[in-house]
Amino acid sequence: MITENKVVSMMYVLQDENGNVLDTSEGKSFDFLQGHHNIIMGLEKALNGLNVGDRKHVEITPDEGYGPYDPQLKFAMNRAQFGGDSPEPGMMVELSSSAGEAFAAAVVGVEGEEVYLDANHPLAGKSLFFDVEITAIRDASEEELSHGHPHGAHSHHH
Repeated sequence: MITENKVVSMMYVLQDENGNVLDTSEGKSFDFLQGHHNIIMGLEKALNGLNVGDRKHVEITPDEGYGPYDPQLKFAMNRAQFGGDSPEPGMMVELSSSAGEAFAAAVVGVEGEEVYLDANHPLAGKSLFFDVEITAIRDASEEELSHGHPHGAHSHHH
């Protein structure tokens, strides 16, 4: 049964409210460590208590997904601040906040010397619809618990 500190393998399809597929495990299992924020909060909560072989359709609100859309995270920068790079709409760029923290932003427009950016997560403000199938559950190793994520072929790496 899925409980905190278990390594869970699942197959999933993520869709938006219009049924468009946003992401999928593509027939391979995706591994995560339950209770360690490897996946969004709403999905982690919805999977608690499931067993191998269980399938579930889960709707995640923005509050338990990628958060509400924040219009204050849209801003403009002067093209000169990008050095020799020429930003194009659709590109992701990594920037630093005034406190020195790195964050990603999408280039949403370029007009003359102005580059318009949006630092919201692409799924912020959206309800998410997951269809999941639990394919395996196991105890996490001490190393996995200390690192906060599973190790192995289908897990995320540093």
